Amino acid sequence: MTDHSLLQRIQKTQEDFQFKLNKVRSTDDLEAVRIAYAGRKGIVSDLFNQLGSISPAERKEAGKSLNALKQTITEAIQESEKKLTSKGVQQKYDLTLPGEPGFTGRLHPLTYVLREIKSCFYNMGFSIAQGPEVETEYYNFEALNIPKGHPARDMQDTLFIDDDIVLRTHTSPVQIHVMENQPPPVRIIAPGRCYRRDTPDASHSPFFHQVEGLCVDEGVGFADLKGIILTFAKRMFGSDMKIRFRPSFFPFTEPSAEYDFSCLICRGRGCRVCKGTGWVEISGAGMVNPAVFQYVGYDPEKYTGYAFGMGVERIAMLLYEIPDIRLFYENDIRFLNQF
Repeated sequence: MTDHSLLQRIQKTQEDFQFKLNKVRSTDDLEAVRIAYAGRKGIVSDLFNQLGSISPAERKEAGKSLNALKQTITEAIQESEKKLTSKGVQQKYDLTLPGEPGFTGRLHPLTYVLREIKSCFYNMGFSIAQGPEVETEYYNFEALNIPKGHPARDMQDTLFIDDDIVLRTHTSPVQIHVMENQPPPVRIIAPGRCYRRDTPDASHSPFFHQVEGLCVDEGVGFADLKGIILTFAKRMFGSDMKIRFRPSFFPFTEPSAEYDFSCLICRGRGCRVCKGTGWVEISGAGMVNPAVFQYVGYDPEKYTGYAFGMGVERIAMLLYEIPDIRLFYENDIRFLNQF
């Protein structure tokens, strides 16, 4: 190999490269040309390997020509890539057209229902109170008149984090926190997440949302409790909604009751949500047990109060006629897009 023949090959390579570059019509074509000429095993690399076979005196001029060829090829490929990219954008998109509207998010049905519940009670004079989801046994049980060993603890299938730390089974502990820090009168609702070791089925979930209410003042009676629940039911579901109270037992209320709403899914005929009764159990309610007042320093001879709870999922199931509580948690976009 002589300097003269190598210089000729460099010149021929530049001419061939320019000829093939002029035929490029896509980024794929350009990439093929780049690999053939500027790749690690390309033509330019092969020419550089041949420098070692010529004399030192000839190598200087040939090396200078090769470096110039490499720079020319690199710059030409970069310029062609810019033109192809710009042309591709212009062909694929008409930039003069108006943009397409983006996807608009929406509220989860449980979020919407919870907001509606809050609005109903807020308009009846209740304020909103919050509390921790991880509680001590004292606030979740003992301060609610459920001491250690009490059978009522077994009814709630508690999830324990430690010997004395639990995931709250209801939002009732919020009532204790509020009463410890606020003298009567008290008129609050406590919405939030709750956890119980339930087996999932059409009407139960180990994770659910609850709203509990508390009203404490002088002269508060059971009739006030029934009036609040009935007013809420009719505002939420319409004037045809019916409610019923059934005697029950809760350690933190006395007297106690469980209250139901008429089932809007089956219109009272019976279905798997209402278990064939025509009624959907909402939650418990009753007059605050005087023993609870003693834990928070209220005078049970002076003050009385009522408390109630409700499951947000069950309210949503009634409102939207949803037959299975598990649909709320599956994140199926076909279900969620209906709301």
